[in-house]
Amino acid sequence: MKSVIRKVASFAGVSVAVAAMSVTGTSAAHAESPTQGCPYPWVCFYVDNNALLAGTPISKYQDVTSGYQAVTPRPHYGVLNTRNDDVVYLRLQSGGSICLSPNSQTVFANAYVVTGIKISSSSTC
Repeated sequence: MKSVIRKVASFAGVSVAVAAMSVTGTSAAHAESPTQGCPYPWVCFYVDNNALLAGTPISKYQDVTSGYQAVTPRPHYGVLNTRNDDVVYLRLQSGGSICLSPNSQTVFANAYVVTGIKISSSSTC
């Protein structure tokens, strides 16, 4: 349980950085410094807490697509969306999907496996 709490606390630090970016009102056209190794305008996957803290994502996605891009199915630790105006849909192996708002992230328990990603130009889920 402590491991899960530490992981959530680590990602909470990322959310503060992401929230700070959105409060400053930086333009989508402006290149921003990388957040946890994930530069604007990418969506990054991290395999574990060490990768997150080291700023070494396991994979990155940037293209807006009409369908899902395949993601190697594995229990991803977390996903960070650094895009200012675009939402991200994550398809789950168990069925269904979740939506990440712009400049947000999520942490997965080992029970959830992401199998696809779709970046949409919509600014709301």
